[in-house]
Amino acid sequence: MPHLVILYTGQLDHELSMTALCRQMADAMLTVKDEDGKQVFPTGGTRVLAYPAPHYAVADGGAAGRAAGGTGDYAFVYLNVRMGRGRSEATQQRAGQTLLEVAQAFFAPVMAQRHIGITLQIDVGPEVFDAKHSNLHPLFNKV
Repeated sequence: MPHLVILYTGQLDHELSMTALCRQMADAMLTVKDEDGKQVFPTGGTRVLAYPAPHYAVADGGAAGRAAGGTGDYAFVYLNVRMGRGRSEATQQRAGQTLLEVAQAFFAPVMAQRHIGITLQIDVGPEVFDAKHSNLHPLFNKV
């Protein structure tokens, strides 16, 4: 059940490719291994979705940004990973650090030009109901 949902202020669509970020984050998720060297996020279950917010309010509305010489047009990105239960805290931390490094590298050019806040969180179950129906997993479970 690995999912990464990205919510972001919509003006970022004019400055970068969120599709590229989705691909980079999915690729990074597939590299994360647990203590036994096993892939943490199953390939067929790894999904990254990004949604722009056309309406938003961030911080003080831009006053401090303008006073610092910027435009005051703040941006914000929230990355939320949902992981199924059963992974160690060390594995969860490794996953978070891996994804944070990708996000930091991706947004570095934008952060050099504007004020932007980035939050990455990992949530782990407990799921009350967890059903799956997919013909994707068999593509990757070949022996």
